Amino acid sequence: EPIAIIGMQCRYPGGANDIDSFWELLQSGRDGVTDVPITRWDIDEHYEKDVMPGKMITRRGGFLDNVDCFDAGFFGISPREAESMDPQQRLLLEVTFEAFERAGINISHLRKTKTGVFIGVQSVEYAHLQANVSLEDTASAFAGTGSSLAAVAGRLSYVFGFEGPSMSIDTACSSSLTAIHTAVESLQQGSANLAVAGGVNLLLTPIPNIALSQSRALSSDGRCKTFDASA
Repeated sequence: EPIAIIGMQCRYPGGANDIDSFWELLQSGRDGVTDVPITRWDIDEHYEKDVMPGKMITRRGGFLDNVDCFDAGFFGISPREAESMDPQQRLLLEVTFEAFERAGINISHLRKTKTGVFIGVQSVEYAHLQANVSLEDTASAFAGTGSSLAAVAGRLSYVFGFEGPSMSIDTACSSSLTAIHTAVESLQQGSANLAVAGGVNLLLTPIPNIALSQSRALSSDGRCKTFDASA
């Protein structure tokens, strides 16, 4: 049978915090690429026009607003555990809940159902940030589930009570596409009756941009050139 997409939700740069505002962003042709906000890192400290060790060649990129904000109590999560959670996990909880809300489905009715979770994710930058805090915090009971990529999908299954397949998928730039492909296969094979499929990627430290700059794989204007003649 054909696969039915019954609910969607998103967060994108440029203030596109839901499907409607994302569509408006596309229709208007507005640019979501901005200078690196100081809330992420000091771009003056890390930028150089030419490729140099330890430096990045762009001052710009696509960034979401308020990634440090999270209503932990709404999801039954304590403030201390929330601090240990990668913001990517927090973001997925919010977006997943809203996707079911848009679909007109009470997510609490899906507990103990064969609802699968398939999430594309590759970034572990929050773990790098956590390494700079005290050992007492980085070795807490919440640290493992807060920074593990495996726990990104598992967090959704656990909080919402889904009992279908649950997996985080890292195939680099194709992670989200692979997650959706895997979700479709799971539905077709009957291992899941309903699937949450998508991806998440937050730039929290300069490390990936510096590494990509060293291999000359990063665009100096901060815009992706995939399939473009200027790539």
